[in-house]
Amino acid sequence: MSTITFSTAAVLPARPATRLRLTARGRRVLLAVAAVPLAIGIGFAALSGGSAAASGQGAGTTASFETVTVMPGDTLWSIAGEIAPSADPREVIGEISRLNMLEGGTLQIGEELAIPAQYSN
Repeated sequence: MSTITFSTAAVLPARPATRLRLTARGRRVLLAVAAVPLAIGIGFAALSGGSAAASGQGAGTTASFETVTVMPGDTLWSIAGEIAPSADPREVIGEISRLNMLEGGTLQIGEELAIPAQYSN
């Protein structure tokens, strides 16, 4: 028969939990990770809404526009050509679409389209 002997290991006392310590490099990385989304958000807000604030268009100003009734056979292209023959029709169509919140180029007969003041006669 064989004898197995077990050695008793010394019992080590549990270490107290240490507080997380950030190094200088860790603080810089954490600051950069937090600052990048903030900078992107500020940049996006400045680019998308900054032009209206810079041009002086506030909530107190009223937009002036005329309306055009869509007749059978009318398209945005033909309306843009009639109201602003010297302007680029793509820009005029874009302005009309933004002003009237048009999703596509589909028009309904009898629909009233607001025409921006810069193209009104």
